[in-house]
Amino acid sequence: MRKFDDPNEIIVAPSVLAADWSRLAEEAARAIRSGADWLHLDVMDGHFVDNISFGPQFVQTLASTNDFFYDVHLMIERPDRYLERFIKAGADNLTVHVEADHDVAESLRRIRAAGVGAGLAMRPETDFSRVEPYLDQIDLLLVMTVVPGFGGQKFMLETMPSLVAAKKIREAKGLRFHLEVDGGVYEDTARTAREHGANVLVAGTAAFGAPDMAAAVRALRGG
Repeated sequence: MRKFDDPNEIIVAPSVLAADWSRLAEEAARAIRSGADWLHLDVMDGHFVDNISFGPQFVQTLASTNDFFYDVHLMIERPDRYLERFIKAGADNLTVHVEADHDVAESLRRIRAAGVGAGLAMRPETDFSRVEPYLDQIDLLLVMTVVPGFGGQKFMLETMPSLVAAKKIREAKGLRFHLEVDGGVYEDTARTAREHGANVLVAGTAAFGAPDMAAAVRALRGG
């Protein structure tokens, strides 16, 4: 499995929410063959967001089918209670929300101590000042480009200033965290996100729903 340490490398991470769950192993293999870099897994608890997806066992089942990079995004109210379970399940990067009910710095410390990438996510309406104190403690900042919880929403251009601000601080302080976007990401909005500093592109329907997934991954990457 490759590690991704360069925050300037464009990474395409198809979202498993959009895959055919009745053929989970085959769908993961299709994404890998198509040139995906990571697989993105959105964990939703029905409290932090108004939807329920899957838990650690689902992640473990998928991770057992191949040796790949799993980007796990916890959209849950108390991520601190579940960190070890998702790490044990196979998460390579584990992202928690700044708005959730937990000690953010302590959660990030625990994730990193386990040898896993530590991500921090922010909702579209969250002020950038909420995540700024933690930028030197993370491996990835996820700027949600839709309201988290449901697919099919339109990409929110008003989130782009957060990407720009994060990139500016990253460069000024010599940090190396990735900048990820998730929500409404298609070829055109991926280009917009890249132009504003994003290097990790999460795409659901645009990847798994494309007639030619390999071509879709190349288009998202901008190549």
